Amino acid sequence: MALNLAQLRAFLAVVDEGGFGAAADALGLTQSAVSHAVAALERTLGHPVLSRRGRAAPTAFGEEVLAHARAAVAASAAITDLAERRRGGARGTVRLAAPPTACQGLLPDLLARWQAEFPHVRVRVFEGEDDEVAEWLLGGTVDAAVLVDPPPGSGAPVCEDAFHALLRTDHPLATLPAVDVADLADDPFLLSRGGCERHVRQAHAGHPFTPRHRVRELGTLLAMVRAGVGVSIVPGLVASMLPPGLVLVPLRDQVVRRLVLSGPPTREWHPAVTALVDSVRVPAGRA
Repeated sequence: MALNLAQLRAFLAVVDEGGFGAAADALGLTQSAVSHAVAALERTLGHPVLSRRGRAAPTAFGEEVLAHARAAVAASAAITDLAERRRGGARGTVRLAAPPTACQGLLPDLLARWQAEFPHVRVRVFEGEDDEVAEWLLGGTVDAAVLVDPPPGSGAPVCEDAFHALLRTDHPLATLPAVDVADLADDPFLLSRGGCERHVRQAHAGHPFTPRHRVRELGTLLAMVRAGVGVSIVPGLVASMLPPGLVLVPLRDQVVRRLVLSGPPTREWHPAVTALVDSVRVPAGRA
């Protein structure tokens, strides 16, 4: 039995979706069909590629196969989509990764815009922290990503996002047009452990900085500030996620992060990714 792309797609879907049932939903197949495709791949290769104990995960051999499988499937899709694009319009599925604030503050408008401009392109969104998103793009888990402060390259800037103080609406500083970092020193500081930590520390450069709590999940951070546990500094895109009782106040000495939509730095881009990136090649707006 010869190796074929359907088998590789099934293998990748199980790995990426975390199981046979989810892979079947993603591929529009039955779970039995996905299971048979993976089994056929293993018979062809003569080795198991998935461990079926608990959550489906690649075996050691499967890990070696993974990158080659992604490359083969991506190359096939790129060739097919290139031909379709020549016939008029971008087509195919694009796996797009982005940080949580971008997923909520940027992507809804972009997805609506792309749906109108590229009706034959399906965009699947994957949410992750800044470093995870960059790793997924480099490793081929996704086809495109919204990257934070990447090196100069061929992506398209989509936003310049200034950091703000996150305060309760009844905080004494909440009604000011801007605040200094030093103004926050009287309150316990809650530090986000996600990708924004570097920018928060940059904002405190030259000032004493001893966070009271370190919080990874943004939802937890918002809840703690709302409960009066302390204050924080967050990107402006968080404005789209603020519950009642909280407010963002600009920092007087601005710290800004650049958000860039890009394809992979070391591989050919999926033609549909090129179309999406080209569609947002406009001067970045400040969030």
